[in-house]
Amino acid sequence: MQGRTNTILFPLAVLGLLALLTLWIDRTVQPPEPRVDGSTRHDPDYVLNNFVTTKTDASGNISHILRASEMRHYPDDDTTELENPHFTQYGVGKPTTMIEGKRGQVSSNGEIVQFRDNVRVVREAFGDKAEMTLTTDYLQVEPKREIATTDRPVVITQGPKSVVHAVGMIYDKKQQTIQLNKRVRTHYESPNTGKKASKPKAAKPVQKRVANAQPAAKNSSNKQTKSGTAKNAKLPTKSK
Repeated sequence: MQGRTNTILFPLAVLGLLALLTLWIDRTVQPPEPRVDGSTRHDPDYVLNNFVTTKTDASGNISHILRASEMRHYPDDDTTELENPHFTQYGVGKPTTMIEGKRGQVSSNGEIVQFRDNVRVVREAFGDKAEMTLTTDYLQVEPKREIATTDRPVVITQGPKSVVHAVGMIYDKKQQTIQLNKRVRTHYESPNTGKKASKPKAAKPVQKRVANAQPAAKNSSNKQTKSGTAKNAKLPTKSK
């Protein structure tokens, strides 16, 4: 009788052991429970209205000012979103460049600023050069490298008579060049003769000399300050 009882209990014990082992394996391989503290959600941890940040160079001159009607910071990816961003870049002895859009985003390291929707760039008039305006629906700006790029259609207007259409652009302020990537079409009317010339260009990269940005106000060196208010925009063509 005892031998029969042992015969029955042994497989039951093995089954129990297997059940415990299966439960342990299941718990081990399962991903951790999601946190409920909000850190994994894309929610802003703070919001600022009439946001302004100012950056100065080593000499204390203002290098650029970034404004927005609203700024939202997201802790999950450490990015910042902007409403109605307005970026102004200065340079000693150079014309001021201003950029604006309906929406914007700043990368976690602060080195890339993106502008979206009705993006407008204006380089103010200087010397004998007329104001230059660029419009597109997306622009990525790297303030430290002084480079602006887009893969979208752009329209560049200088003065009332010169218009350039293209798809894709690289603007290098340090090198004073604009590279137009493809589908380039230009229209130029001489302000002196009134003659018109309309020239479609081949869909290949084109480089164009451009001018730079304007003098700067002074502030404390290498300093970045933040506070509040937002508005308009501007960008460059080369002085001889």
